[in-house]
Amino acid sequence: MKVVFRADASFEMGAGHVMRCLTLARALRERAHDCLFISREHPGNLLKLISEDGFAVHTLPVGGELDSELAHAKWLGASQAEDALACKELLAAWCPDWLVVDHYALDHRWEISVKPVGCRVLVIDDLADRQHSCDVLLDQNLGRSQLDYQDLLPPGCVILAGPHYALLRPEFAELRRDSMIRRKNSRLENILISLGGVDQSNHTGLLLDALKYLELPIGTRFTVVLGRTSPHLQAVLETVNGSPWSVEVLCGIDNMAQRMADADLAIGAAGGSSWERCCLGLPTLLVILAENQKDGGLALAESGAVLLIDTSVSLKLQLQAALAMMNESQALQQFSTAASHITDGLGCARVLETMEAQR
Repeated sequence: MKVVFRADASFEMGAGHVMRCLTLARALRERAHDCLFISREHPGNLLKLISEDGFAVHTLPVGGELDSELAHAKWLGASQAEDALACKELLAAWCPDWLVVDHYALDHRWEISVKPVGCRVLVIDDLADRQHSCDVLLDQNLGRSQLDYQDLLPPGCVILAGPHYALLRPEFAELRRDSMIRRKNSRLENILISLGGVDQSNHTGLLLDALKYLELPIGTRFTVVLGRTSPHLQAVLETVNGSPWSVEVLCGIDNMAQRMADADLAIGAAGGSSWERCCLGLPTLLVILAENQKDGGLALAESGAVLLIDTSVSLKLQLQAALAMMNESQALQQFSTAASHITDGLGCARVLETMEAQR
């Protein structure tokens, strides 16, 4: 098969859309399918990463008029009509079997306009806030169901809903068993802090600053992971200076699954990384950083897989209470077990099987 991906990354929208598309593209490549990316040159883009991963990528410039109908229209960097015009000729020439669209600023108008004859469309969405013209709709968020999209999709569209279909890299499923075995006797020693690929407002720095003043067991250590395009690396390094705790700061690592498996607790953002942590049974203090993360984050809290941290009130008091609670093996195990029930990490294979069955 030939598959085209239309997805962007930027400081404002984060890296998640491109990263999950890359996960699916790698799985397709493993089965000898050809993939092409179309992505716009936003500040904080991941064009270099896509190319370094061995995928052809066609770039679009930022500029032009913006639409106003969709809630995230400004994330496109152009109007839907302008974006469609730029993509349509390329798609027609490449003759793909599938078009994968992962963008909050695109809807059924764009999909109808650019879709080549005979091509199927897979839309990856999290919001259920606009109409789509597609053959398959994937929404990997906890609590999602077909009812959320009943008036937004054409008849016959296949809906893949929930973390059962979460697009995770294969190493997460591979490490799942060992990670869960280790957690049977885990203690709160190694805490992983990772608030997404960008963390535009530097909530990482705010958390690290609050942690300086907490009473924690001797030997507690922290690992901070920032994304490749993080704009606040230097600020985070400066915040770490003088910390009473051992803090390691890493940027753009390629062994995140192992880092999660080795951690006893995570302080993490809601979003795609939530399913990675759940797959490995990693207990989490969850921070909701964007409105589009709210529903999924609240659903995780209700499931018992995470404990919510509200950045709008005192972080010191919340973190002290949360870490005191988690400093008991029974609490860690309870959160770990609940998290592990959310997803087994094999969602990408399920999505790929759906695509291959419909070609």
